[in-house]
Amino acid sequence: MKATCWILAGFCLLFCCKAEEGLNFPTYDGKDRVIDLNEKNYKQALKKYDMLCLLFHEPVSSDRVSQKQFQMTEMVLELAAQVLEPRSIGFGMVDSKKDAKLAKKLGLVEEGSLYVFKEERLIEFDGELATDVLVEFLLDLLEDPVEVINSKLELQAFDQIDDEIKLIGYFKGEDSEHYKAFEEAAEHFQPYIKFFATFDKGVAKKLGLKMNEVDFYEPFMDDPVHIPDKPYTEEELVEFVKEHKRATLRKLRPEDMFETWEDDMEGIHIVAFAEEDDPDGFEFLEILKQVARDNTDNPDLSIVWIDPDDFPLLITYWEKTFKIDLFRPQIGIVNVTDVSSMHLKIQ
Repeated sequence: MKATCWILAGFCLLFCCKAEEGLNFPTYDGKDRVIDLNEKNYKQALKKYDMLCLLFHEPVSSDRVSQKQFQMTEMVLELAAQVLEPRSIGFGMVDSKKDAKLAKKLGLVEEGSLYVFKEERLIEFDGELATDVLVEFLLDLLEDPVEVINSKLELQAFDQIDDEIKLIGYFKGEDSEHYKAFEEAAEHFQPYIKFFATFDKGVAKKLGLKMNEVDFYEPFMDDPVHIPDKPYTEEELVEFVKEHKRATLRKLRPEDMFETWEDDMEGIHIVAFAEEDDPDGFEFLEILKQVARDNTDNPDLSIVWIDPDDFPLLITYWEKTFKIDLFRPQIGIVNVTDVSSMHLKIQ
């Protein structure tokens, strides 16, 4: 009995020691990992890493503010490179003036953008340039483009995803040519849009899927859309997703916030601010969801929902720019060209 107590005491002591170390957030260790990419070293960098993340930047001005801003951006990349070093993910920077030929060769177009090279693909990161957001994005990109669902519990987890676009298909197996087309289509949208598949007859029956059929789920909608004319080619799936990916109600997310914001309706956004964890915000959001469901077939309606809790650094800016109080739900029209707005008062 005493021996058991000693073992338990030792285990608890070990656990406590490990627990203290378990929340040790990484800090920059001083080692430079971000490469200054040029025509001499870019091929070696592409071979060395499974994924290479490149910041395409304009020449840095000599003034103090520009230098400081660039240093802060560089530090975001350095910390991400440090955290992801064991994953064989490299980071580099390309100067748009000094390395213009290299940029053209690599397909880098937009200054200030972050590009990821993965195998034969070039993916543009359209999110908030923060270390945690970037690391999460890249880890998602490392995963398989299609997640397989073959149990009731996995199906329950799938059902819980309601705030983003998702697709699911039923196929005979991983060797099926139709599954391979689905997988290749998924690579075009990874990691922004989630693709799921099942090879299980029972799961397919619960989802109402027939063999080689794919369902498209719009955010916050109760029922999916059956993609017509199965089986599909890769190109047909890609075309369908591109045509339908602007949802009636879409949430602004840190990982693709710029892509969403740039996808406006003739320079205009209908924007709703609501905190999901706040009672008033939750009630208002439920009304928005119902409005979206009632108008899902209207191509001229698209509401961008912003949860201020997801963007704490932007709260003061939004309140000042749009002249609103974000401690309560707000909805209005925003002109994205001059950032003018008109907001309705929510009673």
